[in-house]
Amino acid sequence: MGMRAENLKMVRKLAVVAAGMFGFGYALIPIYKAICEMTGVNILSLSERQVPGGSTTGREVNLANSQVDLTRTITIEFDANSRGPWEFRPAQRSVQVHPGQLTTVMYEFQNVQNRRMSAQAIPSYAPSQAAAHFNKLECFCFNQYTLEPGEKKQWPVAFVIDPRLSKDVTTITLSYTFFEVGGKTPAAPA
Repeated sequence: MGMRAENLKMVRKLAVVAAGMFGFGYALIPIYKAICEMTGVNILSLSERQVPGGSTTGREVNLANSQVDLTRTITIEFDANSRGPWEFRPAQRSVQVHPGQLTTVMYEFQNVQNRRMSAQAIPSYAPSQAAAHFNKLECFCFNQYTLEPGEKKQWPVAFVIDPRLSKDVTTITLSYTFFEVGGKTPAAPA
């Protein structure tokens, strides 16, 4: 009987530990949000707010909590590559931004096939050192999308350039490659 009592005692302890782990996991998101708000990082909380944009003119907003460097202007160029039968392009080719300024631009997609297709985009940056300073708060590259035959969509990219970006960098190119997920991927161009 002593072994059975010890086993029951161990099961109770493990149940308490499991409940505590569940509670901690459940509370982790509000704790993270609170820490972001207190430290001024606000990456998670900014992405949950309504991001300005929706137009093809690249609307910008200066957030009260951001450090916008009005002494510098950086040209952001947008590029779109498609690996497969898609029409994919930025609504505008470039914008001028100040580091720390929230900017939203739109990308346009169309499935030109006569079948439903799922796809995803992968970003790249030039110069490569800019990648660490290009903070996307909202981006279609975070998800896969399914488009019906002939369907057109527009999706936003909301970003902030970190003011700590080297002053030598005056132009950044954001390039996306859009490719079909789960289908045949065409060979790279020769």
